[in-house]
Amino acid sequence: MGNNYQRIQQVFTIFGFLVLGFSIWEFFQNVYPQSQGLMFIAQAILGILLIFVPEYSKKLLKVQLPNATVYFYWFFLLISVFMGTILHLIEIVSFWDKILHAVSPMVLTAVGYGLICILLKETPVSKVSPWLFLLMGFAFAGLCGIFWEFWEFMCDSIGGMNLQRYATLDGTDFIGREALMDTMGDLLTNTIGAALMGVIAYFQGRGKPEYFDSYRIQKINNK
Repeated sequence: MGNNYQRIQQVFTIFGFLVLGFSIWEFFQNVYPQSQGLMFIAQAILGILLIFVPEYSKKLLKVQLPNATVYFYWFFLLISVFMGTILHLIEIVSFWDKILHAVSPMVLTAVGYGLICILLKETPVSKVSPWLFLLMGFAFAGLCGIFWEFWEFMCDSIGGMNLQRYATLDGTDFIGREALMDTMGDLLTNTIGAALMGVIAYFQGRGKPEYFDSYRIQKINNK
């Protein structure tokens, strides 16, 4: 994969452990309730493990993601798990959550393009309508956005993290449509991010029949 890939992975891993140390320090300082502090520690550990998802997929699933997709994925981990959740920027910066919901579907759309390449098997990308890639990427990102809302709901239910902003900072619950605004706003932003990635891919790939092959997820054949 190259020295640059390994160096970037190492930097992200070191940063992840530093953030984990910060989360553990917060726990023993009782900055947050115990259950919430444990949730932050668990998410920091999970974030470190998620850095190596491309490696797991290569060894266990025998597939390799394009480096550009992996870098974009790591960037999302940085701004979501480590900076957003553990370093609490999602609480400090009011629109941080919307940034995440704009960036994540762009990553997932790229993954959707790669999945189509796998499903096409030996069919040349140049022989396939680009609209198949655009629609698949958009739909895949939208579905993952829904699952992300399920994750936020679980974190809120177990750890009281208020990721879906159903309450004010002092713990007062919102009522009616006001309680839905954050979730619906996230889904809307997710849709816009996926559509934006599709527009970028459309114009970059126009007149280039092989364009979507750059998103190809490679299958690894052990010999």
